[in-house]
Amino acid sequence: MAKPETNLAQQETVPRVICFLSSLLQRAAESNDHCRLFQSQKMSVFHGLTRPTISIRSYLERIFKYANCSPSCFVVAYVYLDRFVQMHPSLPINSYNVHRLLITSVLVSAKFMDDIYYNNAYYAKVGGISTAEMNLLELDFLFGLGFQLNVRPATFHTYCTFLQREMWMQIQSPLQHLPQPSLSHENESTHHQQLAV
Repeated sequence: MAKPETNLAQQETVPRVICFLSSLLQRAAESNDHCRLFQSQKMSVFHGLTRPTISIRSYLERIFKYANCSPSCFVVAYVYLDRFVQMHPSLPINSYNVHRLLITSVLVSAKFMDDIYYNNAYYAKVGGISTAEMNLLELDFLFGLGFQLNVRPATFHTYCTFLQREMWMQIQSPLQHLPQPSLSHENESTHHQQLAV
């Protein structure tokens, strides 16, 4: 009987951002999986040969449990993913690359945001990949972002608000789609449709 209580307590300690982010990414991946049947999409170092068997939510919860990074890192990781997709529209998030993109964006976010973070070898173990692959993914991700890692407070707030709307959407109507946040104050375009479906 103690085991279910532990699981319940553990679920309560997982930040809500994990739930909302996983829901957004799941919808984006499914939508882009469908689109890839009709459009040619570029392959990258982030693509796996097969779909991982672990769900996006379980993967995010695993990262949260073992990486010990702050919840704000997940919001910043979401900003980085959005920027990456905007800069590389031929590389949309799908079921074959979402896990590698996630572990990489959280790693980069933790290094940029947190005072204390684990090294690449540790993140590789958490993500289920080799250290050499983690190093390559980090490098490719950084160059893919043009090393634009700074996130202004207003942008952070905008993404938090969008994730809160995602929560409201899940409660009210799971099929309803929300307008994308405007990031005009930072001269960024709105969320790319391939990410925030």
